[in-house]
Amino acid sequence: MSARLPAPCPPRWWLLLSLLLLGAAPGPRRGAAFYLPGLAPVNFCEEEKKTDECKAEIELFVNRLDSVESVLPYEYTAFDFCQASEGKRPSENLGQVLFGERIEPSPYKFTFKKEETCKLVCTKTYHTEKAEDKQKLEFLKKSMLLNYQHHWIVDNMPVTWCYEVEDSQRFCNPGFPIGCYITDKGHAKDACVINSEFHERDTFYIFNHVDIKIYYHVVETGSMGARLVAAKLEPKSFKHTHIDKPDCSGPPMDISNKASGEIKVAYTYSINFEEEKNIRWASRWDYILESMPHTHIQWFSIMNSLVIVLFLSGMVAMIMLRTLHKDIARYNQMDSTEDAQEEFGWKLVHGDIFRPPRKGMLLSVFLGSGTQILIMTFVTLFFACLGFLSPANRGALMTCAVVLWVLLGTPAGYVAARFYKSFGGEKWKTNVLLTSFLCPGIVFADFFIMNLILWGEGSSAAIPFGTLVAILALWFCISVPLTFIGAYFGFKKNAIEHPVRTNQIPRQIPEQSFYTKPLPGIIMGGILPFGCIFIQLFFILNSIWSHQMYYMFGFLFLVFIILVITCSEATILLCYFHLCAEDYHWQWRSFLTSGFTAVYFLIYAIHYFFSKLQITGTASTILYFGYTMIMVLIFFLFTERVVTDAFPECATRSRHALHTAASAHGSLDLLRALSPTYESAFGVASAFAQKFARLCSPIDVLVL
Repeated sequence: MSARLPAPCPPRWWLLLSLLLLGAAPGPRRGAAFYLPGLAPVNFCEEEKKTDECKAEIELFVNRLDSVESVLPYEYTAFDFCQASEGKRPSENLGQVLFGERIEPSPYKFTFKKEETCKLVCTKTYHTEKAEDKQKLEFLKKSMLLNYQHHWIVDNMPVTWCYEVEDSQRFCNPGFPIGCYITDKGHAKDACVINSEFHERDTFYIFNHVDIKIYYHVVETGSMGARLVAAKLEPKSFKHTHIDKPDCSGPPMDISNKASGEIKVAYTYSINFEEEKNIRWASRWDYILESMPHTHIQWFSIMNSLVIVLFLSGMVAMIMLRTLHKDIARYNQMDSTEDAQEEFGWKLVHGDIFRPPRKGMLLSVFLGSGTQILIMTFVTLFFACLGFLSPANRGALMTCAVVLWVLLGTPAGYVAARFYKSFGGEKWKTNVLLTSFLCPGIVFADFFIMNLILWGEGSSAAIPFGTLVAILALWFCISVPLTFIGAYFGFKKNAIEHPVRTNQIPRQIPEQSFYTKPLPGIIMGGILPFGCIFIQLFFILNSIWSHQMYYMFGFLFLVFIILVITCSEATILLCYFHLCAEDYHWQWRSFLTSGFTAVYFLIYAIHYFFSKLQITGTASTILYFGYTMIMVLIFFLFTERVVTDAFPECATRSRHALHTAASAHGSLDLLRALSPTYESAFGVASAFAQKFARLCSPIDVLVL
């Protein structure tokens, strides 16, 4: 008797990404001439036909075990399962180590097209009187209680467990549980709902048998043999009557919480092969991806973001054209050049607009670090969309991001030095040292504390000491020198030349209304950018904390571009309002306006923890919020760097150009001649903006 399991969370880091940027939705991919880096097909033959190019042995590897109820993953060897007697452990790249992946050889050995039925792998015996055996058994029970799951790999492809979920849909999970638990009140937890024989109260049922089916596709042209296109299994539980000669029959393997004496658990498997003519090697991941019908939600996210961008673009265009329209109309009403020298509106602060900000050192350091993260994110997502960072090559995405961050120290040092010099700073040594160590130091300190907790818990996610030394070597030996080189060239160049001179005496800022004060403006500025990403953020958090696949990098790259545009336009819009209110302290405000999106990110992460996750335990909770703070800091530096000084620079240059043109002609004839053109443009833009605002405002309110 079977029962439906709850619908799983949406997907995590996987596959075939090159078409996603164009199609943005998964679909079959046919092709045999070109393979993505790290994805070369392997041919398999029967034992008597094997050659150097056609293998007969099929290796099954085991990865770490993880749970949605705990942030602590564990290596396969941490559990008392059957161990491989021999076998070479695959080498792990930096990304795999940082994610806590530990791939090891398994005792499950197969031969192509050689079927086995109820083959014994090993038998584990526990004596509850012995402290060591009792400890192993208790750890196994705890892992079943927290629903820890196996992750097996065949031919670089996950072995999946396919079952029915809600609405008669079939979901293929790249993992299967160790076992399950029936509470003392008779409530079946997790996978115990699949079998009506799991009914004993306060009892654990361990899945000690798996039925494996491997699907293959015969190579039609070129190479001989066949290629594996799918590997599926079904976990089962049997208390084998004859352990030496198991027949995979009888009642399930139960372990009562009150059991004593000797407990024997025999691990077995059955395997068979089936030819699949409709699935080719290049599209073998489709059956996993097609079982996850979440594409329509992604399109809703994109449409929501585009509506916000169009609305903001219309607002910015209308404000810019309105400003030019008023300037020209004002000049047309003047009778002499002297009248043109009178300032009005936001132009009153043109002599203070480029006054160095308070804490210019810190601002320049943040801008440098933000530039580093912005370029790193863009390049990483771009290559991911093109398929060069195939998630089948595990850890490639994280490895690429870390290497890019290390190599992008030069832009960080250059930008920080250029801005600091334009602020009139002279402590260049302090500036370059802070750029090299402040933000990376905060991230590393947080990461190190989290790693200490993982070490204490014995988790596989704990970074080995050698890897920590390697990360520090990358930071100190490559990133820091590159930052110094960038800072050298930044300080060597002349300071950024502003179009107007700064007044010696600061202008008094009039009393501000509520919405033009710093804090309300900053809080409002982060709402629209967050509205563009909050749906995509849900999928990303699911992929990280619920151990699900994420493969729609085309969507993610598009949302990234939309986020950059939205942050820019929202910051320009609010900066304009503040300058109109004659408040020229715009640098930190522009910096924090888009950066405040990270605060909404943090609030959403807290909401996600309490409403979506089932994480229990103090260590897991601390780890969740510790890693979340690292993501929030990186996101803050990324969003704040999007806009810093575009609007004041452009606006002041426009004003300067108007005065220069008027002075050069000795009259305002040039401006009057251009007036009809601007009048026409302003009329069209105003009409469009008004209609668009009436259309989009209700939609935007409903969506947000």
